[in-house]
Amino acid sequence: MKYVLVFMMLIFSACSIKHYEHVSTKIVTIKTPTLKFSDIGYLRNLDDAVELELFIAGHVFKKIDINHLICVSDEGCMSKDAFNAEYLSKDYPAEMLQNVLLGREIFQGKNLQKTASGFSQNILTQELDITYRVKQKEIYFKDRKNHILFRIKDTQ
Repeated sequence: MKYVLVFMMLIFSACSIKHYEHVSTKIVTIKTPTLKFSDIGYLRNLDDAVELELFIAGHVFKKIDINHLICVSDEGCMSKDAFNAEYLSKDYPAEMLQNVLLGREIFQGKNLQKTASGFSQNILTQELDITYRVKQKEIYFKDRKNHILFRIKDTQ
């Protein structure tokens, strides 16, 4: 019986561990009405699964896991729409944070302008005033109407 329990623990624990293909150290700046951070972070991803681990003075400040849900280390898991409503803007599409962290186009490529080193998007509506630029070593997202800023730069 003891061996069966050990075997079951190994099987189930292996299923819960993610092995990310891409791991990179970034300088991360996040300013939202509910979250302010600027320091080193680790960005890990495997396909659409993303983990952002934020550090202050070498200690984990916050860990954000994105897959089907968004899990914040000290607050639990919630739907992407609920996360947007609480931390960002209810007017953002569900995949917004995931696409920004991965440097993908937002709002289904609306107003997409290709540049020599990436692309940019400017989105202006009654609820949003977004400037979004993706370059080879930097991601910049700013929504002036909702007072949100994401800047993610390579450390090298």
